[in-house]
Amino acid sequence: LASVRIRPPLPRPVNIDCMAVNYMEDGTRDEPAPINAFHKSPSGIIGHEDTMVLQDIPATIFEGEAELAVIIGKRASNVSAAEAMDYVFGYTNFIDGSARGLQPPGSNFFFMMKSRETYAPLGPYLVTKDEIADPQKLQIKLSVNGEVKQNFNSDDMAHSITRCIEWASSIHTLEPGDILASGTNHRGLNAFQDGDVVELECEGLDVLRIHIQDDLKRVWSRETRLDRQEQGFNPPYAPQLSGKYTPE
Repeated sequence: LASVRIRPPLPRPVNIDCMAVNYMEDGTRDEPAPINAFHKSPSGIIGHEDTMVLQDIPATIFEGEAELAVIIGKRASNVSAAEAMDYVFGYTNFIDGSARGLQPPGSNFFFMMKSRETYAPLGPYLVTKDEIADPQKLQIKLSVNGEVKQNFNSDDMAHSITRCIEWASSIHTLEPGDILASGTNHRGLNAFQDGDVVELECEGLDVLRIHIQDDLKRVWSRETRLDRQEQGFNPPYAPQLSGKYTPE
């Protein structure tokens, strides 16, 4: 494999549905948030060893969320939770890229934050359902330049994979090859910045590696959200330290 380039395993699915606030955050949430999701543009997909580009926009921070992605295997409409796993083909690593802090008109900030080019890295390949004994018991780790930032287990999900499929398929039909990203534990999120090498490994799915490019060479603090929370900062996003759009 060293002599070939691994392309994205799903270059253009019909739908990418991303579950929102779907983790209990290591017990720090008193109760599950209401089930919810947002749609992410398939044009943002990149693969293993590809580059996520931070655009020339006034985002307060660029982040990438480590997620287990569920791949739909056959058309699913109004599927029950009891039947949901029959519609799963397999799994892959998924990074939900975000440009936070933008101020769009109205309230549809997720569109501007989540659906940008290169903001949907996945791979390196698909792992079929039969190879994963229990997708609700997988360790998920994301590292930046070799330092582990996110480290959590899929057993911390607020709403199970089967419940998410049930709910999403009640909103719209899921097509074969569609991606259901199951959410993240936000406590380890940190600023992506130019030159970073990011690696995501959901247990049993091998390692997805991407590179970060920012032509503006902006710099943020390397603290995670958890680091900031423990210091009493609210909101807990790491501050930008230098470069274009740095707050005065």
